[in-house]
Amino acid sequence: MTDDAAPVAYPPLRRGRVAAILLGGGLLLALALSLVGWAIVHVATPSAMTAWEERVNQWFVLHRTPRLDMLSHLGSYLAESITCIALLLVMVLVLRVWLGRWRESGALVAAIVGELLVFLIVTALVNRPRPDVPHLDAAPPTSSFPSGHTGAAVAFYGCLAVLMVRQLRPRWFAATITTVLCMVPIAVGVSRLYRGMHHPTDVLFGALGGGLWLALVLTTLLPASPRRPDAVTARPSSDDAASRNAMP
Repeated sequence: MTDDAAPVAYPPLRRGRVAAILLGGGLLLALALSLVGWAIVHVATPSAMTAWEERVNQWFVLHRTPRLDMLSHLGSYLAESITCIALLLVMVLVLRVWLGRWRESGALVAAIVGELLVFLIVTALVNRPRPDVPHLDAAPPTSSFPSGHTGAAVAFYGCLAVLMVRQLRPRWFAATITTVLCMVPIAVGVSRLYRGMHHPTDVLFGALGGGLWLALVLTTLLPASPRRPDAVTARPSSDDAASRNAMP
């Protein structure tokens, strides 16, 4: 591994503080999303917003084709539980071997597992029916709000995107991989709408919830200003300063 590809260095973690931040932040996020979902179900239904959502759902149904059915199935499958678990196991090992430590692997696990726990709490408190259109997938027993597939895609693929930007070289290659990873949540969200499994606000707040949880994980476990291990913060000594001042 060259110096340019050396893994960035992060400050040491205080486990008690990290646990408190993630647990408290996750509970606050779950509470906030639950309040939003409750308001949509009990206050905003019916309303102009839900009428618009019904029109969006019907629009997707009217534009279904066999080819789009297949593509949306693939898009939705990118964030299925079995897919995320399989990719998680692979990437945890890849990151450990590549970077020689568990820090990034742990962040990836925290991103997807935490998002799942937040999702389960919210769906247990919010009982929003699925869209009243033909469904292309078997409807799970969980609430339509929020979209778990979209939240998982943002948390998982978004975390990988951040890691690629920070660790992968050359830059153009990192940018290419990151762009592909960032497109996955969009494909997942649109696929869930197309297949009649979620309302637009379900997808929107699923993405928002996944993004907020990911931001909490990254700022806690992988701070935004990492240091290179070979970077030396040099402060000029008083002798150096005096020497420079004495120069003509």
